[in-house]
Amino acid sequence: MVRSLNPKKSKRKNKKKAAESSSEIPSIPTRVWQPGVDTLEDGEELQCDPSVYNSLHGFHVGWPCLSFDILGDKLGLNRTEFPHTLYMVAGTQAEKAAHNSIGLFKITNVSGKRRDVVPKTLGNDEDGMEDEDDDDDSDSDDESVDEASKTPNIQVRRVAHHGCVNRIRAMPQNSHICVSWADSGHVQVWDMSSHLNALAESETEGKDGTAPVLNQAPLVNFSGHKDEGYAIDWSPATAGRLLSGDCKSMIHLWQPTPDSWTVDPIPFAGHTASVEDLQWSPAEENVFASCSVDGSVAVWDIRLGKSPALSFKAHNADVNVISWNRLASCMLASGSDDGTFSIRDLRLIKGGDAVVAHFEYHKHPITSIEWSAHEASTLAVTSGDNQLTIWDLSLEKDEEEEAEFKAQTKEHVNTPQDLPPQLLFVHQGQKDLKELHWHNQIPGMIISTAADGFNILMPYNIQNTLPSELPA
Repeated sequence: MVRSLNPKKSKRKNKKKAAESSSEIPSIPTRVWQPGVDTLEDGEELQCDPSVYNSLHGFHVGWPCLSFDILGDKLGLNRTEFPHTLYMVAGTQAEKAAHNSIGLFKITNVSGKRRDVVPKTLGNDEDGMEDEDDDDDSDSDDESVDEASKTPNIQVRRVAHHGCVNRIRAMPQNSHICVSWADSGHVQVWDMSSHLNALAESETEGKDGTAPVLNQAPLVNFSGHKDEGYAIDWSPATAGRLLSGDCKSMIHLWQPTPDSWTVDPIPFAGHTASVEDLQWSPAEENVFASCSVDGSVAVWDIRLGKSPALSFKAHNADVNVISWNRLASCMLASGSDDGTFSIRDLRLIKGGDAVVAHFEYHKHPITSIEWSAHEASTLAVTSGDNQLTIWDLSLEKDEEEEAEFKAQTKEHVNTPQDLPPQLLFVHQGQKDLKELHWHNQIPGMIISTAADGFNILMPYNIQNTLPSELPA
């Protein structure tokens, strides 16, 4: 896909004038592109429509990052006014082990423009003015697109990390404490407070990624796993409590002490293959879930020993990722290597089929899945087919509503009829997508990482449909 993250006003105007100057050029309806289904003909290219984003930015930081996390900050909850400021942490995948690092990012001037999902309807006395003011409206549209795509300012502090970072997570209660899973088999806990303070207090510190890589010792370096791993999760209920799972199917529990952590040397055992992801329950502090290459999902209670409280076959292939809904704690989502993802109601597990939704839209492995922090029925997914998709499980097909919407928007897009009605948005343009996260404090914002860098996006039909007053 060809995308311009900073569309040029002059180019857009020239294209419009060219179309107006020739009445012989037929009008070709816009077509929705489906990866894996459609093919490009000679002379065709894919174009991003920036008008469907309230905000869209892309950047890269050198070596690709397989994993990252958004850091909680003190800038306010449920922020809606542009420009935005955000903080994040990411770990690199460099060619040589010694070249890897953990990056602390401060990103400012994340600009955008909140757009109307349905344009305001003109009155009869205004119809005659529409053509007359067309050029002015065009200029305004061009300016709004440019405004929404101004380049953010990026500041980085880097800490040396031996080996590639398979996964990295920040403690939700204290975001300066981070944990990294290295391909060397080590799990390390870091205190990043000095770096975050330096970024917060300066507008030039590490600007444009020019800061040197700093050496720092981790708070804890655990080498008790028998192999490398990817699964790791901080408890949202008990500050400092941590889980780490490895490719040998073992899960270790970390308990915080006044000045460090103790890691239980006896692991939780129940899977027969690599543990790929872990999620603490958002409602019960002693319960967590795991997923595995063995195709199963298990739910554990740390008070009941080292075996799972229940386990079930979730997919016919590796289960790569899971996400526990924080707003509806009975719902657990899982994504598989065969491209499918499912949602289960855990209240129905013991009674039989607990699957409340199952989707086969993606044709390549699911690499990330996460529920929205602001809307209980909404989740986002990334896949090896280079798509980031957003879904709303509360939606059903309504032909009358669709017809009314098309009439209001004068929409002439040939939308495929076989798309699931729950599919809200498709974002493309990144190669080899690996992970996404919703921003907990900026409703409607998603950040994603891929082999070619990061994207920050706020689809207009997501942010604009969130409740106007969100709970603090």
